[in-house]
Amino acid sequence: MTAGTGGSGRTAALKRELGPFGAVMMGLGAMLGTGVFVSIGLGAGLAGPAVILALAIAAVVALCNGLSSAQLAAAYPVSGGTYEYGYRLLGPRAGFTAGWVFLIAKSTSAATAALGFAGYLLHALGLDPRHAVPVALGAIAALTAVVLAGIRRSNAANIAIVSVTVLALLFFVGAGLPAVDVANFSPFVGGASERGPVARFLEATALMFVAYTGYARIATLGEEVRQPERTIPRAIVASALIAMASYVLVALVAVGVAGGDELLAATERQAAPLAVAAKRFTAPYADHVLVVGAIAAMLSVLLNLLLGLSRVVLAMARRGDVPEFLGRLNAARTTPTWAVLAVALLIAGIAATGDVRVTWSFSAFAVLIYYALTHLAALRLAPAERRYPRAVARLGLAGCLGLAFFVDPRIWLTGLVLLAAGLLWHAAAARLRG
Repeated sequence: MTAGTGGSGRTAALKRELGPFGAVMMGLGAMLGTGVFVSIGLGAGLAGPAVILALAIAAVVALCNGLSSAQLAAAYPVSGGTYEYGYRLLGPRAGFTAGWVFLIAKSTSAATAALGFAGYLLHALGLDPRHAVPVALGAIAALTAVVLAGIRRSNAANIAIVSVTVLALLFFVGAGLPAVDVANFSPFVGGASERGPVARFLEATALMFVAYTGYARIATLGEEVRQPERTIPRAIVASALIAMASYVLVALVAVGVAGGDELLAATERQAAPLAVAAKRFTAPYADHVLVVGAIAAMLSVLLNLLLGLSRVVLAMARRGDVPEFLGRLNAARTTPTWAVLAVALLIAGIAATGDVRVTWSFSAFAVLIYYALTHLAALRLAPAERRYPRAVARLGLAGCLGLAFFVDPRIWLTGLVLLAAGLLWHAAAARLRG
């Protein structure tokens, strides 16, 4: 069942209220957050200074994903992202799988963002990092209230938050370059793990890949974007390129100032690696400026994920893959209220674990599977709908599947179990509907 155009209710279509600038800022809001302020520490701990190269390789795979997502979103400008593309181009089972792994991937990413927000806030206030979970749950509750107000207010809040984040990152790079110590780049492939250097490097690449995947938020909001055929592809490419440049520059400064081992220790201790690096800058109050930007970034990511996830749940409810009441809109047709609340509860449950390494690694595996399905769907586009060569989708598919199984084996084995459980649910639900 697809969205209709009638009044309020589960089949109503959302209003198109998001323009080009807002779409780019939504993409940046989803990317310039947990990846740059938290996961760089995890990647540096695995690969040492080679995390910079890992970011570059991950960027190539991510750009392929962005191009495949852009042409799919332009051809099918509806809520749901690859969940919808999979249904239309690959079949119900593939479509459901895409929606299922997206919920897993981005719920864990959102939980990581909430914990990252708590870590930086507690660092700024000099409080015990053991209070991270209740602070994270408070942030989830507050931003859920914002998302329930609809896309227009969410967009305004996002633009304000992202502006603060971008200024903080520019300050971090500018103030940190004079403090870089070239000795911290040797050995180039470092890190601490029982796995070999190649495996560590590829795992770091997989973790860094997740940092770039926020552009999918633009596609999942396709039903709310004005002139989607033109706006969505441009916004995805623009936000991805800006994020790539930002990540490489920030990683260069962070590793050059603090070293990989110190960044990992700071990440696992309080999820605030860049704040530790900023304390070594000669500029006064550098760590305070960075913490303000980090807090804004975490809030922006969490806001964007609440938006994107709720729209995927909306699409799944319309098809009956999750309970249909989750597809009901509010009277103004500006938000799927029950879907937002369900997503918030899921994120809160994951955040309660309090472990950023586990949540981010799990997100890495699930999102790589999700984008593998995106590329498969892009390969099925008709020639008239295709904007980029098929080689782009083939390269992205190979990159996603190649990296997915380099995360911790315990993570991807658990992910496969959850994937199987989802497919069993889908089969049972289809039988009941039939």
